Formats: sequence, structure tokens, C-alpha cells
Amino acid sequence: MADLRVTLNDGSPIPQLGFGVYHVPPPDTARVVRTALGLGYRHVDTAQGYGNEAQVGEGLRASGVPREDVWITTKLDDGRHGYDEARAALAESLDRLGTDYVDLFLIHRPKGADVETWRAMCALRDEGRVRSIGLSNFSRRGVRELVDATGVVPAVHQIRVNPRTPHRAMQRFHRRRGIVTESWGPLREGRLVAHPTARRVAERVGATPAQVILRWHLQRGLVVFPKSSDPGRLAENLGALDVELSRRDLAAIDRMRRRP
Repeated sequence: MADLRVTLNDGSPIPQLGFGVYHVPPPDTARVVRTALGLGYRHVDTAQGYGNEAQVGEGLRASGVPREDVWITTKLDDGRHGYDEARAALAESLDRLGTDYVDLFLIHRPKGADVETWRAMCALRDEGRVRSIGLSNFSRRGVRELVDATGVVPAVHQIRVNPRTPHRAMQRFHRRRGIVTESWGPLREGRLVAHPTARRVAERVGATPAQVILRWHLQRGLVVFPKSSDPGRLAENLGALDVELSRRDLAAIDRMRRRP
């Protein structure tokens, strides 16, 4: 199975395909994480607000996969903005996860005191408690304000991206500044797998519609992490690493943006 990674602007290689644990109930999270890592995933996306960081750590330890082989992302809770609060919040996350660092720490949403929060993120990175730092759900103006105030460009910006809502202007903004785009909601809550274009391309390349949509993200240079707790679906999504889309296929999926 292919191991696709992109290099962030701080030099860290991030696995392009991961899995998210948003809305995975805490009692199920450790099992899901262990299963996913056993299948071959090496990128887990969680958040303080999801309430399942401790179970992510439990699943990692139960999997037997070395900590250094797994990319873990977590996100700052909305109520923990500000320099001291952000630092304290990260310490709590590390304790719940059972690790002494996370690979990526994101500001989950803009909520005020963002510049001081970003300064805290920069300090945490410099101290080695966080390998990379970034943002989630910001506007272009919000990103610019943080960069202008600190001179530090986010390594990633996590936004909702899929073929129906590709946010091309934001992606161009990211590319000009060396920011990697991370995509949440890549399958549009599963609705895109029924799209006629996804089905036609899937039949042509011998894959499933979900694999085709995820592969579109990968070949467009996006980091993507669909959410699922079903072992079969986790395995199916991981199979996107072994799919290859032609320029014709990519263009057809691009056109889904303007076709029902």
C-alpha cells in the first residue's frame, strides 16, 4: 500500500490520508483507533472538544504501533483561547493522550484573543511540545492577521473541502503562502458517493465512489481524513491510497462543483 505524505513548511512530513474521530463516542473510540492503526492508518485527527482524546491515546497504546510512527492532531477548545489558557489546555491534552508531544496543534475556530493564542502555539512548538501548528475554520483575513502580527505562517489550515465545495480561492491563498490545506467533510457526510460522476469514474477505474472522491483530494495535494467507525468503511477508505486517477478523471470530478 502506498504511503503518501506531503512536507509542511516546517519540514515535517504529514501522512495525507488519515481518519477523524469527530462524533465517535468515547466508549467506541479506543476500539476504532486500534482497528484503524491495525489496518495501516498512521494519522489520527481529534480535538479537545470531541471529548475522546484519552480514548485515542488508549487505542494507540493498545495497537502496539510505536508513538513516533503515528501522526496525532488535536485542536484547541473554543473556551481556552489566550496565551496562558492555550498552554494549559495543551498540557491537559498531552496528559489525556498519554504522550509528551502532539504532531499538530490547531486553533479549532477563531474566537477572539487569537493573536495571543497563536503566540502560545508558536512557543509550544519552539519548546518541542508540538511539532507543527496550524489553524482550522479561519477566514483569509484571520490568517493574514496572525501572520502579520507574529511573522509565523501556519503549517496547515483545516477547512471543509470536497468536490462540490472546493474553496478554490482559499486553496490558492494557501499555496501562495506555503500552507497545506487539510480537508474535513471530504465525502460531504457520505452524500457524494451517490453522485453519478463519482459512480462513473469509480466504475472506470475499478474502485468505489468513496475511494475515487478521497483519491481526488490526495492527487490535488490535500490532506484528508474521512470519519468512520465501521471497520469495513475504514478499510475501504484506506484503499484510496492504491487508486490512480487520470487527468480526465480529475477533471470530471472537478466539474461536480457545478453539476447536481
